[in-house]
Amino acid sequence: MRALVTDLPMTPLPNDPEGTALSTGADDATLAARFRPLFERIAVGAAERDRTRALPREAIGWLKAAGFGALRVPVSQGGFGASIPQLFRLIVGLAAADSNLPQALRSHFAFVEDRLNAPADAGQRVWFDRFVSGQLVGGAWTEVGNVAIGDVRTRLSRHGDGWALDGEKYYSTGSLFADWLDVLARRADDGGDVIAVVDRHQPGVRLDDDWDGFGQVGTASGTTRFERAVVETRNVIDFAQRFRYQTAFYQLFHVATLAGIAQAVKRDAAERVRARTRIYSHGNAPRASEDAQIQQVVGELASWAYAAEAIALRAAEPLQRAYEARFGNDADAERAANVDAEIESAQSQLVVSDLALRATTHLFDALGASATSATQALDRHWRNARTVSSHNPLVYKARIVGDWTINGTEPPYVWQIGNGPASGTGARR
Repeated sequence: MRALVTDLPMTPLPNDPEGTALSTGADDATLAARFRPLFERIAVGAAERDRTRALPREAIGWLKAAGFGALRVPVSQGGFGASIPQLFRLIVGLAAADSNLPQALRSHFAFVEDRLNAPADAGQRVWFDRFVSGQLVGGAWTEVGNVAIGDVRTRLSRHGDGWALDGEKYYSTGSLFADWLDVLARRADDGGDVIAVVDRHQPGVRLDDDWDGFGQVGTASGTTRFERAVVETRNVIDFAQRFRYQTAFYQLFHVATLAGIAQAVKRDAAERVRARTRIYSHGNAPRASEDAQIQQVVGELASWAYAAEAIALRAAEPLQRAYEARFGNDADAERAANVDAEIESAQSQLVVSDLALRATTHLFDALGASATSATQALDRHWRNARTVSSHNPLVYKARIVGDWTINGTEPPYVWQIGNGPASGTGARR
């Protein structure tokens, strides 16, 4: 499967004799025509999937068939060449349809981004071909239990001409939908942290859908176990070589997902108020749709959704600058873009989390008690927004932004979670 889109602009890399393109932007109308109808189709079953805790396997299949996973792959390599802001505009739309799907695809797009920043060689082209053919990558980074900060218990050991992976991960988001797993591991020989990219269909990999959170129930964020899983040498990547703006990229997925949830709230409120025939005797009009106070509630919801999306897309701009600066031979410009990406992603998370959570509660002020019926699943919007907002403590984001604003302290580019300090400097997102 090659050349999904053939009429999009290409920008050659300054130091690439083979003419590989940077992904600097596609035609917005082309992207919308291809994916917006698909999002509408996905939205139809979202409430029922949430109510029954059904994984969105069919929806993932539709996205794969449409080439969604190749959005950021350069046109010269068969992809769409979309910019990061264009990617996140579509992620907002996908989240409005079903907020489980952007989170399930988060690790895939992060690994695509890492390969975009990798050297333009035969190995990079292998991965581009896989992305264009519809193959997806899931994530397996986090370890739970008695694991100290800085420690990585998943081990990568020499095994014949390649490597063997042993360990256990939780929050393996999207892995049940994936063909490959992006796994954080520690080398048994020298203690270095690496990314081991594992064929998830092999016998040494076991995945369990045991995520028990009250929200985002369709993200397949369960446990992954590795027992002598085979890893090819070419699929062992030094963690220090990961793309610099990775944390901002990962966090902006949460922001875009929250913005999409706010869009879904606006949609559901308007549809239900428009169709509502029951009114209160102490209301202001013969129909709910004509009641000035109900109109005010929906107007507030629409405005919060607008602001959430606008903030998410603004925060995506410095990530695109950081990506392009990677190839610009200007270290100062690249550093400045990476700082901007971290700070703006943190600022956007603080504000958009509040807007989305406010909207998911205020929704019920436009409707009656019937809106609390489990069959409507309107509570999923709050549960999903609360779950997404809880992944990384917002109070720490506020401190980082404040320290930068007051003191010019450069933000951290990776952070860790665990049971207290330990030797080593392992990485987490």
